Amino acid sequence: MGVTAHGIGLLQSIFQNIMAITLTEAAARHINRYLAKRGQGVGVRLGVKTTGCSGLAYKLEYVDSVETEDLVFEGFGVKVLVDPKSLAYIDGTELDFVREGLNEGFKFNNPRERDRCGCGESFRV
Repeated sequence: MGVTAHGIGLLQSIFQNIMAITLTEAAARHINRYLAKRGQGVGVRLGVKTTGCSGLAYKLEYVDSVETEDLVFEGFGVKVLVDPKSLAYIDGTELDFVREGLNEGFKFNNPRERDRCGCGESFRV
């Protein structure tokens, strides 16, 4: 049983609206260094969880395997895995790693983000 022309058209219409998840070279370097120290891993999983004053917060974790439902984006040799439910909130996001003074960490440049709470922990789309 093959994929019909209708099925291909449906898949194309779904995926043509996906912008993708990207990462900067700085983020890729940081992730690769951490995975090397860890001694295992295929990349990071980026998603959202319901929390905080604005409703959503980013979650980022190192992963050892790709799940069947994961959408896989890759940049600078690093895989970023996203579950389909989270993609609606983070599609188009660029993952960066920044140092500001004595602080360093991941920064999420999300074009869908409309509001962020005062403490910076949660956001709204």
